[in-house]
Amino acid sequence: MSERTGQPGSLLESVKGPRDLKLLSTDELPQLAVEIRDLLISSTARIGGHLGPNLGVVELTIALHRVFDSPNDRILWDTGHQAYVHKMLTGRAGQFDTLRQEGGLSGYPSQSESEHDIIENSHASTALSYADGLAKAYKLRREADRTVVAVIGDGALTGGMAWEALNNIAAHKDLPLIIVVNDNGRSYSPTIGGLASHLASLRATERYENMLDFVKGNLTRVPVVGPPVYDALHGVKKGIKDVLAPQVMFEDLGLKYIGLVDGHDEQAVETALRKARGFRRPVIVHVLTKKGFGYSPAENHDEDCFHSPGVFDPLTGEEKPKPHGWTNVFSQEIVRLGAERQDIVAITAAMLGPTGLIPFSQAYPDRLYDVGIAEQHALTSAAGLALGGLHPVVALYATFLNRAFDQLLMDVALHRLPVTVVLDRAGVTGDDGASHNGMWDLSILQVVPGLSVAVPRDEPRLRELLAEAVRVDDGPTVVRYPKGPVGAEIEAVGRLGEMDVLREGDPDVLIVSVGPMAELCLEAAALLDAQGISATVVDPRWVKPLDEALVPAARAYKLVVVVEDNGRVGGVGDAVARSLRDADVDVPVRTYGIPQRFLEHAKRAKILSEIGLTSQDIAREITEAVAKRSPEFENQPAR
Repeated sequence: MSERTGQPGSLLESVKGPRDLKLLSTDELPQLAVEIRDLLISSTARIGGHLGPNLGVVELTIALHRVFDSPNDRILWDTGHQAYVHKMLTGRAGQFDTLRQEGGLSGYPSQSESEHDIIENSHASTALSYADGLAKAYKLRREADRTVVAVIGDGALTGGMAWEALNNIAAHKDLPLIIVVNDNGRSYSPTIGGLASHLASLRATERYENMLDFVKGNLTRVPVVGPPVYDALHGVKKGIKDVLAPQVMFEDLGLKYIGLVDGHDEQAVETALRKARGFRRPVIVHVLTKKGFGYSPAENHDEDCFHSPGVFDPLTGEEKPKPHGWTNVFSQEIVRLGAERQDIVAITAAMLGPTGLIPFSQAYPDRLYDVGIAEQHALTSAAGLALGGLHPVVALYATFLNRAFDQLLMDVALHRLPVTVVLDRAGVTGDDGASHNGMWDLSILQVVPGLSVAVPRDEPRLRELLAEAVRVDDGPTVVRYPKGPVGAEIEAVGRLGEMDVLREGDPDVLIVSVGPMAELCLEAAALLDAQGISATVVDPRWVKPLDEALVPAARAYKLVVVVEDNGRVGGVGDAVARSLRDADVDVPVRTYGIPQRFLEHAKRAKILSEIGLTSQDIAREITEAVAKRSPEFENQPAR
């Protein structure tokens, strides 16, 4: 790695914004690219982050900021995890040691960080819609000097929303809007689907041009026969390009096309972008890049080109071993269930590795479907599979379920289909910030008729509840679990209906512990004991529908407390309170969960402490509540 990176006098240190970048000579740009890659590698090696995507866009980002005038011109990133280089070139290189740390740089564009960031975009396939609206706004406001640029990967083009936007963009011929297709053949792993196959064909177009050049240079030397043969081949050239040439796919939509462009040739990208800017209409610039470019451990990493590694050795690329996590448990269990049940199939939305489905795909390659970044399609395709007699298991990050809610409600639940949705990264996830916290699912799922939701507290319960979920054949099921290592096993000491009793106590306080909050709840109960307050702790296992035994049991207690790793509004706590009200049980209910606000990035433990989800906080507030014993207590707002 370059010794100049981060040192006084380095090129990167001298770039405080796009204006400084424009002052550099073309001869200096390769050295700048080296320094950027050095900083990307050294920073992510220490703290983790999205390395592969950013290594692939170094020259592209340099060219963007040399051609366009950010922030007057707007550059939108889809998805925002490829915007690290953009952050560096807009004055934030000196802060990269704080990346994804509390109080430091976000792993995605952030309006609070810079005027150069306009959308905080970490859910894929949305930038083109933002760009469409933004360009239309500038037109109506007569701000003719502004250009909107959307950078979208070929993986994000597998999302239907991107094509809805393209359809609308193409209808407005006078919008100064440039779409840069950053085509590296991958999302997390290789991009899947018909579009991916077509783009792969486009990347091969050069072979046909080279073939015709070869034929022309050799056959024309053959007397009599040569020229007619070449003419015939030249006549079919357009036929070949009608199948393969890039402009066919995009120009049929009415979009001007420029490409293919070597995305690691900064001057070639600059030339293409300047040409595109001159059209003052919607233009596609098709740029070929290589994910992980310039760092051999990433380039040669077959699974995801170091898409988002944890801490690693920058010299060898060797990652620090990760602890046994929830995803590993699911990965093992779904393979076991697949061996028992030939009807179990799995679906992923371009996240085969992150959701733990690689072993399943290796064991049962014909029963794994990667639908690309298309969660909506994933759920309705799962409905079709279920209609055909199979039991689909759809593995998603909890935050991405939001995108497929309508399909779960109307396409799966309405038809009472046996589809199991497995939600990884539920609750507070931390480092990736507001968009990735899986804090909405237990609220939005409450409104789905006929849906059952399980929340395991430890590894045995995840195995147990996943097996129970795939046995349900008259409606959909959801199993959700958090990010990170699995905690210690927590054995039940008794049973209440189908709920596990984790701690028995006198009828002072009944604590309903939701899934992995069990350890925290048991710690809080022990602290209450020291204050002379006895608490019973139960784990419902299935939080929707609630166990019928909960309501009569609650009658005996002075206070019911629900602790969940989900937003407080509309979650399990509200469901418990509603059940008690419906049964005319007047025991007050207090809910401890995540406040309904977008949380800044930080470590999970830090966020939980900041929002009051610790055993000490909960025990203190329960102690105060019990001490008051006033009629107004029931109406006091919980934290």
